[in-house]
Amino acid sequence: MRSVVLAGGGSAGHVSPLLALADCLRRRHPQVAITALGTATGLESRLVPARGYPLATLPKVVFPRRPGADVLRLPGRLAEAVRAADRVVRDTDVVVGFGGYVASPAYLAARRRRVPIVVHEQNARPGLANKLGGRLTSHVGVTFPHTPLPHATVVGMPLRREIADLDRAALRAEALAHYGLEADRPTLLVTGGSLGAKRLNDAFGAAAQRIRAAGIQTIHLCGRGKEFDAPTGPGPAYVVREYADRMELAYAAADLVVARSGANTVCELTAVGLPAVFVPLPIGNGEQRVNAAEVVAAGGAELVDDAELTAERALSEVVPLLTDPETLSAMAAASASCGQRDADELLADLVETAGGRRP
Repeated sequence: MRSVVLAGGGSAGHVSPLLALADCLRRRHPQVAITALGTATGLESRLVPARGYPLATLPKVVFPRRPGADVLRLPGRLAEAVRAADRVVRDTDVVVGFGGYVASPAYLAARRRRVPIVVHEQNARPGLANKLGGRLTSHVGVTFPHTPLPHATVVGMPLRREIADLDRAALRAEALAHYGLEADRPTLLVTGGSLGAKRLNDAFGAAAQRIRAAGIQTIHLCGRGKEFDAPTGPGPAYVVREYADRMELAYAAADLVVARSGANTVCELTAVGLPAVFVPLPIGNGEQRVNAAEVVAAGGAELVDDAELTAERALSEVVPLLTDPETLSAMAAASASCGQRDADELLADLVETAGGRRP
Protein backbone atom coordinates (compact mmCIF):
# COMPACT_ATOMS: atom_id res chain seq x y z
CA MET A 1 0.00 0.00 0.00
CA ARG A 2 1.13 3.51 -0.81
CA SER A 3 -1.37 5.56 1.20
CA VAL A 4 -4.23 5.19 3.66
CA VAL A 5 -6.76 7.73 4.94
CA LEU A 6 -8.17 7.18 8.43
CA ALA A 7 -11.40 9.04 9.20
CA GLY A 8 -12.69 9.55 12.71
CA GLY A 9 -12.66 11.98 15.56
CA GLY A 10 -14.53 13.99 18.12
CA SER A 11 -13.78 11.81 21.12
CA ALA A 12 -11.11 9.43 22.39
CA GLY A 13 -13.40 6.55 21.48
CA HIS A 14 -12.75 7.28 17.79
CA VAL A 15 -9.25 8.74 17.98
CA SER A 16 -7.60 6.00 20.07
CA PRO A 17 -8.35 3.08 17.70
CA LEU A 18 -7.49 5.30 14.73
CA LEU A 19 -4.04 5.97 16.15
CA ALA A 20 -3.56 2.31 17.12
CA LEU A 21 -4.24 1.23 13.54
CA ALA A 22 -2.00 3.98 12.17
CA ASP A 23 0.88 2.76 14.33
CA CYS A 24 0.28 -0.86 13.27
CA LEU A 25 0.22 0.01 9.57
CA ARG A 26 3.39 2.06 9.97
CA ARG A 27 5.13 -0.91 11.63
CA ARG A 28 4.12 -3.14 8.72
CA HIS A 29 4.74 -0.60 5.96
CA PRO A 30 7.27 2.02 7.08
CA GLN A 31 6.88 4.00 3.84
CA VAL A 32 3.08 4.14 3.76
CA ALA A 33 1.57 7.64 3.75
CA ILE A 34 -1.07 7.91 6.48
CA THR A 35 -3.44 10.88 6.70
CA ALA A 36 -6.08 11.31 9.37
CA LEU A 37 -9.37 13.05 8.67
CA GLY A 38 -10.93 14.85 11.63
CA THR A 39 -12.36 18.11 12.87
CA ALA A 40 -10.53 21.23 13.94
CA THR A 41 -12.04 21.16 17.44
CA GLY A 42 -12.04 17.50 18.49
CA LEU A 43 -9.36 15.67 20.45
CA GLU A 44 -7.81 14.58 17.15
CA SER A 45 -6.64 18.16 16.54
CA ARG A 46 -4.18 17.67 19.39
CA LEU A 47 -3.59 13.91 19.57
CA VAL A 48 -3.03 13.13 15.89
CA PRO A 49 -0.25 15.69 15.24
CA ALA A 50 1.32 14.78 18.60
CA ARG A 51 1.53 11.19 17.35
CA GLY A 52 3.34 12.33 14.21
CA TYR A 53 0.57 11.99 11.62
CA PRO A 54 -0.83 14.74 9.37
CA LEU A 55 -4.42 15.78 10.05
CA ALA A 56 -6.78 17.09 7.39
CA THR A 57 -9.87 18.76 8.83
CA LEU A 58 -13.45 18.67 7.54
CA PRO A 59 -16.54 20.63 8.53
CA LYS A 60 -18.44 18.84 11.29
CA VAL A 61 -21.53 17.07 9.93
CA VAL A 62 -24.09 16.19 12.59
CA PHE A 63 -27.00 13.97 11.60
CA PRO A 64 -30.09 15.47 13.32
CA ARG A 65 -32.11 12.97 15.33
CA ARG A 66 -35.25 15.13 15.35
CA PRO A 67 -37.12 17.09 12.67
CA GLY A 68 -36.21 20.76 12.47
CA ALA A 69 -34.17 23.37 10.66
CA ASP A 70 -30.98 21.30 10.96
CA VAL A 71 -32.56 18.62 8.77
CA LEU A 72 -33.06 21.17 6.00
CA ARG A 73 -29.46 22.35 6.26
CA LEU A 74 -28.01 18.82 6.29
CA PRO A 75 -27.75 18.23 2.49
CA GLY A 76 -25.73 21.41 1.95
CA ARG A 77 -23.43 20.77 4.90
CA LEU A 78 -22.89 17.17 3.86
CA ALA A 79 -22.12 18.13 0.26
CA GLU A 80 -19.56 20.68 1.45
CA ALA A 81 -17.88 18.08 3.67
CA VAL A 82 -17.87 15.46 0.89
CA ARG A 83 -16.14 17.92 -1.45
CA ALA A 84 -13.50 18.59 1.20
CA ALA A 85 -13.04 14.85 1.83
CA ASP A 86 -12.72 14.20 -1.90
CA ARG A 87 -9.57 16.30 -2.06
CA VAL A 88 -7.97 14.01 0.54
CA VAL A 89 -9.16 10.56 -0.57
CA ARG A 90 -8.84 10.89 -4.34
CA ASP A 91 -5.30 9.44 -4.51
CA THR A 92 -5.39 7.00 -1.61
CA ASP A 93 -5.50 3.20 -1.68
CA VAL A 94 -7.94 2.62 1.21
CA VAL A 95 -10.23 4.75 3.38
CA VAL A 96 -10.79 3.44 6.92
CA GLY A 97 -13.64 4.99 8.88
CA PHE A 98 -14.18 4.83 12.64
CA GLY A 99 -17.50 6.68 12.80
CA GLY A 100 -18.06 10.17 14.11
CA TYR A 101 -18.60 13.49 12.38
CA VAL A 102 -16.17 13.06 9.47
CA ALA A 103 -16.71 9.40 8.60
CA SER A 104 -19.84 9.85 6.46
CA PRO A 105 -18.26 12.42 4.11
CA ALA A 106 -15.19 10.20 3.84
CA TYR A 107 -17.29 7.15 2.96
CA LEU A 108 -19.25 9.04 0.32
CA ALA A 109 -16.15 10.60 -1.24
CA ALA A 110 -14.43 7.22 -1.33
CA ARG A 111 -17.48 5.61 -2.92
CA ARG A 112 -17.52 8.29 -5.60
CA ARG A 113 -13.84 7.68 -6.34
CA ARG A 114 -14.20 3.88 -6.12
CA VAL A 115 -11.63 3.78 -3.35
CA PRO A 116 -11.97 0.67 -1.13
CA ILE A 117 -13.66 1.36 2.21
CA VAL A 118 -13.07 -0.33 5.57
CA VAL A 119 -15.41 0.38 8.49
CA HIS A 120 -14.52 -0.17 12.13
CA GLU A 121 -17.35 0.04 14.66
CA GLN A 122 -16.27 0.40 18.27
CA ASN A 123 -19.63 0.03 20.01
CA ALA A 124 -21.99 -2.89 20.30
CA ARG A 125 -24.65 -0.72 18.65
CA PRO A 126 -23.42 1.17 15.59
CA GLY A 127 -23.84 4.87 15.04
CA LEU A 128 -25.44 6.47 11.99
CA ALA A 129 -22.19 7.10 10.13
CA ASN A 130 -21.09 3.47 10.31
CA LYS A 131 -24.56 2.24 9.41
CA LEU A 132 -24.06 4.22 6.21
CA GLY A 133 -20.51 2.95 5.73
CA GLY A 134 -21.59 -0.63 6.28
CA ARG A 135 -23.88 -0.36 3.25
CA LEU A 136 -21.00 0.76 1.02
CA THR A 137 -18.44 -1.99 1.67
CA SER A 138 -18.01 -5.64 2.54
CA HIS A 139 -14.98 -4.89 4.74
CA VAL A 140 -16.45 -4.24 8.19
CA GLY A 141 -14.63 -4.85 11.46
CA VAL A 142 -16.50 -4.78 14.77
CA THR A 143 -15.39 -4.81 18.38
CA PHE A 144 -18.20 -6.88 19.86
CA PRO A 145 -20.03 -9.97 18.59
CA HIS A 146 -23.60 -9.47 17.43
CA THR A 147 -23.03 -5.87 16.33
CA PRO A 148 -25.78 -5.40 13.72
CA LEU A 149 -23.76 -4.44 10.64
CA PRO A 150 -23.62 -6.36 7.35
CA HIS A 151 -20.42 -8.30 6.52
CA ALA A 152 -19.19 -7.83 10.11
CA THR A 153 -15.97 -9.54 11.20
CA VAL A 154 -15.08 -9.45 14.89
CA VAL A 155 -11.60 -7.94 15.21
CA GLY A 156 -11.86 -6.30 18.64
CA MET A 157 -10.76 -2.80 19.61
CA PRO A 158 -7.37 -1.62 18.30
CA LEU A 159 -5.34 -0.50 21.29
CA ARG A 160 -2.16 1.53 21.51
CA ARG A 161 0.86 -0.66 22.20
CA GLU A 162 1.40 1.15 25.49
CA ILE A 163 -1.88 -0.41 26.64
CA ALA A 164 -1.87 -3.69 24.69
CA ASP A 165 1.64 -4.55 25.92
CA LEU A 166 1.15 -3.23 29.45
CA ASP A 167 2.63 -5.29 32.28
CA ARG A 168 0.88 -3.69 35.22
CA ALA A 169 3.01 -5.37 37.88
CA ALA A 170 6.27 -4.34 36.22
CA LEU A 171 5.17 -0.71 35.86
CA ARG A 172 3.42 -0.35 39.22
CA ALA A 173 6.30 1.18 41.17
CA GLU A 174 6.85 3.85 38.53
CA ALA A 175 3.11 4.50 38.33
CA LEU A 176 2.70 4.96 42.08
CA ALA A 177 5.68 7.30 42.19
CA HIS A 178 4.25 9.30 39.27
CA TYR A 179 1.05 10.00 41.22
CA GLY A 180 2.70 10.28 44.64
CA LEU A 181 0.95 7.19 46.02
CA GLU A 182 1.94 4.56 48.57
CA ALA A 183 2.79 0.96 47.68
CA ASP A 184 0.88 -0.68 50.53
CA ARG A 185 -2.57 0.88 50.00
CA PRO A 186 -5.39 -0.18 47.64
CA THR A 187 -5.77 2.25 44.75
CA LEU A 188 -8.98 3.44 43.11
CA LEU A 189 -9.03 5.03 39.66
CA VAL A 190 -12.05 7.18 38.77
CA THR A 191 -12.25 8.36 35.18
CA GLY A 192 -15.03 9.86 33.11
CA GLY A 193 -13.07 9.56 29.87
CA SER A 194 -11.43 12.30 27.86
CA LEU A 195 -14.26 14.77 28.50
CA GLY A 196 -14.90 13.87 32.13
CA ALA A 197 -18.23 12.92 33.70
CA LYS A 198 -20.12 15.27 36.00
CA ARG A 199 -22.01 12.44 37.71
CA LEU A 200 -18.77 10.65 38.63
CA ASN A 201 -17.10 13.89 39.67
CA ASP A 202 -19.99 14.89 41.94
CA ALA A 203 -20.45 11.48 43.57
CA PHE A 204 -16.80 10.74 44.23
CA GLY A 205 -15.95 14.33 45.09
CA ALA A 206 -18.59 14.18 47.82
CA ALA A 207 -17.37 10.76 48.99
CA ALA A 208 -13.66 11.54 48.80
CA GLN A 209 -13.01 12.12 52.49
CA ARG A 210 -14.86 8.92 53.48
CA ILE A 211 -12.95 6.94 50.84
CA ARG A 212 -9.72 8.16 52.40
CA ALA A 213 -11.01 7.21 55.85
CA ALA A 214 -11.40 3.62 54.58
CA GLY A 215 -7.66 3.51 53.82
CA ILE A 216 -8.06 3.87 50.03
CA GLN A 217 -5.95 6.15 47.86
CA THR A 218 -7.45 7.55 44.66
CA ILE A 219 -6.57 8.86 41.22
CA HIS A 220 -9.51 10.89 39.92
CA LEU A 221 -9.34 12.00 36.26
CA CYS A 222 -12.09 14.62 36.14
CA GLY A 223 -11.88 15.96 32.57
CA ARG A 224 -10.47 19.17 31.19
CA GLY A 225 -11.82 22.28 32.86
CA LYS A 226 -13.58 20.25 35.58
CA GLU A 227 -10.88 20.07 38.21
CA PHE A 228 -12.00 20.40 41.84
CA ASP A 229 -10.20 20.73 45.15
CA ALA A 230 -9.03 17.39 46.46
CA PRO A 231 -9.23 16.65 50.19
CA THR A 232 -5.97 17.15 52.07
CA GLY A 233 -4.55 16.32 55.46
CA PRO A 234 -3.27 13.11 57.03
CA GLY A 235 -4.29 9.88 55.33
CA PRO A 236 -4.29 8.34 51.87
CA ALA A 237 -3.83 10.63 48.88
CA TYR A 238 -6.75 11.72 46.72
CA VAL A 239 -5.13 12.92 43.48
CA VAL A 240 -7.27 14.97 41.08
CA ARG A 241 -6.01 15.44 37.53
CA GLU A 242 -7.83 16.72 34.46
CA TYR A 243 -6.41 14.14 32.10
CA ALA A 244 -3.78 11.40 31.89
CA ASP A 245 -1.48 11.65 28.89
CA ARG A 246 0.03 8.31 29.95
CA MET A 247 -3.04 6.24 30.75
CA GLU A 248 -0.91 3.13 31.16
CA LEU A 249 0.51 4.61 34.37
CA ALA A 250 -2.98 5.16 35.79
CA TYR A 251 -3.90 1.56 34.94
CA ALA A 252 -0.68 0.20 36.44
CA ALA A 253 -1.34 2.02 39.71
CA ALA A 254 -5.01 1.00 39.98
CA ASP A 255 -6.62 -1.99 41.69
CA LEU A 256 -10.19 -1.02 40.72
CA VAL A 257 -11.58 1.40 38.14
CA VAL A 258 -14.85 3.33 38.14
CA ALA A 259 -15.65 4.57 34.64
CA ARG A 260 -18.15 5.08 31.89
CA SER A 261 -18.48 2.02 29.66
CA GLY A 262 -17.47 3.46 26.34
CA ALA A 263 -16.14 0.74 24.07
CA ASN A 264 -12.53 1.90 24.27
CA THR A 265 -12.59 1.98 28.07
CA VAL A 266 -14.18 -1.46 28.35
CA CYS A 267 -11.66 -2.98 25.94
CA GLU A 268 -8.65 -1.33 27.56
CA LEU A 269 -9.65 -2.53 31.03
CA THR A 270 -10.26 -6.11 29.91
CA ALA A 271 -7.03 -6.16 27.90
CA VAL A 272 -5.00 -5.22 30.99
CA GLY A 273 -7.15 -7.28 33.39
CA LEU A 274 -8.56 -4.55 35.62
CA PRO A 275 -11.82 -5.03 37.54
CA ALA A 276 -14.30 -2.21 37.15
CA VAL A 277 -17.52 -0.59 38.22
CA PHE A 278 -19.15 0.73 35.06
CA VAL A 279 -21.61 3.62 35.03
CA PRO A 280 -23.05 3.70 31.49
CA LEU A 281 -23.74 7.07 29.96
CA PRO A 282 -27.56 7.26 29.81
CA ILE A 283 -27.84 8.86 26.38
CA GLY A 284 -27.46 7.80 22.76
CA ASN A 285 -28.79 4.40 21.75
CA GLY A 286 -27.88 2.61 24.97
CA GLU A 287 -24.67 1.21 23.57
CA GLN A 288 -22.61 1.74 26.73
CA ARG A 289 -24.72 -0.72 28.74
CA VAL A 290 -24.38 -3.28 25.94
CA ASN A 291 -20.62 -2.66 25.67
CA ALA A 292 -20.16 -3.79 29.27
CA ALA A 293 -22.52 -6.77 29.15
CA GLU A 294 -19.93 -9.48 28.44
CA VAL A 295 -17.44 -8.54 31.16
CA VAL A 296 -20.23 -7.98 33.70
CA ALA A 297 -21.66 -11.42 32.91
CA ALA A 298 -18.19 -12.94 33.30
CA GLY A 299 -17.82 -11.41 36.77
CA GLY A 300 -15.09 -8.92 35.87
CA ALA A 301 -17.16 -5.80 36.47
CA GLU A 302 -20.25 -4.44 38.16
CA LEU A 303 -22.82 -2.08 36.68
CA VAL A 304 -24.43 0.96 38.33
CA ASP A 305 -27.10 3.07 36.66
CA ASP A 306 -26.13 6.70 36.22
CA ALA A 307 -29.16 7.95 38.15
CA GLU A 308 -28.26 5.74 41.13
CA LEU A 309 -24.67 6.96 41.52
CA THR A 310 -24.68 9.04 44.69
CA ALA A 311 -21.86 9.49 47.17
CA GLU A 312 -23.39 6.77 49.34
CA ARG A 313 -23.67 4.36 46.42
CA ALA A 314 -20.10 5.12 45.42
CA LEU A 315 -18.92 4.19 48.89
CA SER A 316 -21.00 1.02 49.05
CA GLU A 317 -19.57 -0.15 45.71
CA VAL A 318 -15.87 0.59 45.98
CA VAL A 319 -15.00 0.20 49.67
CA PRO A 320 -16.07 -3.47 50.02
CA LEU A 321 -14.24 -4.39 46.80
CA LEU A 322 -11.02 -2.55 47.55
CA THR A 323 -10.83 -4.03 51.04
CA ASP A 324 -11.35 -7.59 49.74
CA PRO A 325 -8.19 -8.68 47.85
CA GLU A 326 -9.55 -12.14 47.03
CA THR A 327 -12.66 -10.77 45.32
CA LEU A 328 -10.59 -8.18 43.45
CA SER A 329 -8.21 -10.90 42.24
CA ALA A 330 -11.09 -13.04 40.97
CA MET A 331 -12.63 -10.05 39.20
CA ALA A 332 -9.29 -9.19 37.60
CA ALA A 333 -8.98 -12.71 36.20
CA ALA A 334 -12.54 -12.58 34.87
CA SER A 335 -11.89 -9.22 33.27
CA ALA A 336 -8.74 -10.50 31.57
CA SER A 337 -10.65 -13.50 30.21
CA CYS A 338 -12.71 -11.07 28.10
CA GLY A 339 -9.73 -9.05 26.86
CA GLN A 340 -8.02 -8.94 23.47
CA ARG A 341 -4.64 -7.39 22.74
CA ASP A 342 -4.10 -7.94 18.99
CA ALA A 343 -7.09 -6.15 17.45
CA ASP A 344 -4.83 -3.63 15.71
CA GLU A 345 -3.19 -6.47 13.78
CA LEU A 346 -6.55 -8.02 12.86
CA LEU A 347 -7.91 -4.71 11.61
CA ALA A 348 -4.71 -4.11 9.65
CA ASP A 349 -5.27 -7.50 7.99
CA LEU A 350 -8.72 -6.31 6.92
CA VAL A 351 -7.26 -3.06 5.54
CA GLU A 352 -4.67 -4.96 3.54
CA THR A 353 -7.33 -7.28 2.15
CA ALA A 354 -9.48 -4.33 1.09
CA GLY A 355 -6.44 -2.72 -0.53
CA GLY A 356 -5.74 -5.84 -2.57
CA ARG A 357 -2.84 -7.17 -0.51
CA ARG A 358 -3.25 -10.53 1.23
CA PRO A 359 -2.21 -10.25 4.91
